[in-house]
Amino acid sequence: MGLNRIDLLIIAAYLAGITLFGLRFRKRQRTMRDYFLADRNIPWWAIALSIVAAETSTLTIISIPGLAYDSNLTFLQVVMGYVIGRVVISFVLLPQYFRGELYTAYQLIERRFGPELRTVSAGLFLLTRAAAEGVRVYAVSILVSIALGTGEVTSIAIITLLTLIYTFEGGLAAVIWTDVVQTFIYVGGTLVGLFTILHLVPGGWGSVQAIADGLHKFRVFDATIAAQWPFVNFAKPYTLWAGIIGGAFLTTASHGTDQLIVQRLLAARNQRQSALALLSSGAAVFFQFGLFLFVGVMLFAYYRVPSTAFGRADRIYPTFIVTRMPHGIAGLLIAAILAAAMSNLSAALNSLSSSSIMDFYLRFRADVSEAGRLRLARMATVGWAMVLFGLAFLALHRVGRVVEVGLQIASVAYGALLGVFLLGVLTRRANQAGAMIGMLCGLAMELYLWKWSQVAFTWWVAIGTCVTFAIGYAASVLWRAPATT
Repeated sequence: MGLNRIDLLIIAAYLAGITLFGLRFRKRQRTMRDYFLADRNIPWWAIALSIVAAETSTLTIISIPGLAYDSNLTFLQVVMGYVIGRVVISFVLLPQYFRGELYTAYQLIERRFGPELRTVSAGLFLLTRAAAEGVRVYAVSILVSIALGTGEVTSIAIITLLTLIYTFEGGLAAVIWTDVVQTFIYVGGTLVGLFTILHLVPGGWGSVQAIADGLHKFRVFDATIAAQWPFVNFAKPYTLWAGIIGGAFLTTASHGTDQLIVQRLLAARNQRQSALALLSSGAAVFFQFGLFLFVGVMLFAYYRVPSTAFGRADRIYPTFIVTRMPHGIAGLLIAAILAAAMSNLSAALNSLSSSSIMDFYLRFRADVSEAGRLRLARMATVGWAMVLFGLAFLALHRVGRVVEVGLQIASVAYGALLGVFLLGVLTRRANQAGAMIGMLCGLAMELYLWKWSQVAFTWWVAIGTCVTFAIGYAASVLWRAPATT
């Protein structure tokens, strides 16, 4: 069926509207605190929705339905771990972040250990966040090229440019408030899509249920235990143990040490509101992933063919939208997926910019005026937009299922980062030299797990964290250098 003028008009109206809405915040940016922390004056509920939007990309919306299409709902076990990780952050890391005026997560590392480890931690964040975000930006091209036929490179350029405009001008305030709007758009659009698919399946819900039950598509828990030691199948990514343990470690790292999320937590009015935002976002994320997974089950009930018929599972939902959805609704759903893409990209641009300026440039050029700092922050935003565009271009035709690739790249560094943060917060004997050794060992372990092992990516952060913490603590005791307090 394809898109018609009504669909294209809806998409164009969304792109223009969200860009203009973001530009409304440009006059409020007078200082670095305004640009990177929104003057710490954002209500908890807006931060909660922004957190959800920041961890929801085009990867999530097009790849999670493809995952359920090929398998079932066992990915929800990982989401349960996401909720547990948020509780850990609220009690362990948040109190540390609200002691003093911090702009980035890695200032906490310097306060506890020293400037060298801060440099390594921030540098690791910049490298892995940029690489993972390049894959996410590439995922946009899958959707837009199917919907608009503009070509992958042109599709990436359009979304990157429009997102850059309001992020450049409005800073974190524009990012958060556009996230709020975009969250309502993509969740509402997905709900419309779910009921539309249900209406199109012959036999309705009864048919969906019969097909799904017959193939165990509604299965959520996989608590199987291996017959031999260690009694857990580390090669399976979506088991109860991998989900609860691995998902908790992954979220503790991604939401507790990654500037992309920590920056939002620091924008809250106080620690209590920051914790409330983080915990409430967990409930929203659980609902959201359940929604995307159900879309995949519905699509399977509609098509009843292997995902290979579409080339790859990531193309199933976009193809359905363009070829089967009624006009108007198709345009709304494309706009909804673009909303998720732009919210995630804007978050990445602002967090990469803040870490570049605060963790690197201003440490060596502290005499820059406030106006000069704001100008540098905007220049860094433009620079990172160009980097992400280049990385997305390199990702073309070089990745598999995009949601898993994105999580794998991020997971490679998360264990080392979380291990160092926990060394700083939970121990007194750990020192910079020992933590550095532990971090390098943890990173080496995660690289090994990624490239040369059969261990599922859901376990990487947990293993990397334990290696970093254990070796870092042991090395600190042997090194016997005084800890920074």
